[in-house]
Amino acid sequence: MADLLKLLTAFLVLSSTGACRAQPDVGVTGAPLVLERTIPLSGVRGRIDHMAIDPAHRRVFIAELGAGSVEAVDLAGGFSLGRVSDLKEPQGVAYLPARDELAVASGGDGSVRFFRARDLAPVGRVTLGADADNMRVDGQGRIVVGYGSGALAVIDPASLRVVARLDLPAHPEAFALGVAKVFVNLPDARTIVVGDLTNGRIVARWPAGHLWNFPMALDAGGGRLAVVFRLPARLQLLDTSSGAVSLDRSTCGDADDVAFDQRRGLVYVICGAGAIDDIDPARSQGSTRIRTRDGARTGLYAPDLDRLLVAAPARGSEGAALLVYRPVGPKPAPGPP
Repeated sequence: MADLLKLLTAFLVLSSTGACRAQPDVGVTGAPLVLERTIPLSGVRGRIDHMAIDPAHRRVFIAELGAGSVEAVDLAGGFSLGRVSDLKEPQGVAYLPARDELAVASGGDGSVRFFRARDLAPVGRVTLGADADNMRVDGQGRIVVGYGSGALAVIDPASLRVVARLDLPAHPEAFALGVAKVFVNLPDARTIVVGDLTNGRIVARWPAGHLWNFPMALDAGGGRLAVVFRLPARLQLLDTSSGAVSLDRSTCGDADDVAFDQRRGLVYVICGAGAIDDIDPARSQGSTRIRTRDGARTGLYAPDLDRLLVAAPARGSEGAALLVYRPVGPKPAPGPP
């Protein structure tokens, strides 16, 4: 069954890639995203996983899983600030602004390591268990990490202790932190779980509408949850109080990240098929598809900088790079989004 699913994924990615190439090039008149800068990631081979942003210092931290490293990049200058090497499959990264620290989750040894962001010097380590993966920073400045066959752990970075845990029925992929709830994608269980980290309990289970629900994002108001599926390639918007689906729309293939652009009312889906889908939920159908690079499925939207960052792995003679996109649509008057 696993081999069949892999073959189906490969077919869908190839099909989606072909569709993407029929779209206009980035930067043409009317394109909603313009490629502003390409920053080389020198010597990086293999898969690139998650990223974290430090908007105050205009730094981005990139988990270079295939190379066993995490790289800090200066967005203003367009150059590398250094790397942490010899990591065991770094997957998740998170920046803690109150401490100016970087946390890195490594799937190969189940560790969460902490580094000073300014010079990447190590400052601590917590061992969780197998497949330490996605990370988020909660409202108290603590790290929430998904890992193992099914759990979220909350780590206090000051004491380097696990202070809370939520057991899950399957390995967590993307998750989103609300004010009092956490929303978790469990693709192996075909479920979206709603949990209470304070009490360590599951409060709701919503059946996934399609297969392989990997990317997830929560809007700024906390009322809408974006979930992207890979089989078939679909974006759903769900009401966070009930799980009711308000949108179910086709999107690009092999998505690994999704983000809300609250300023413009858009959703960006970043896909390994070589595209970003720019989706306006207010439109009855369709989206704008912007070509990127094959395999570039990791990204994040930085609202403070108003930039969409996409990490592209090396392919053939083309080296790995960080692609910086500038939205060109209108922005509202200053104030909360």
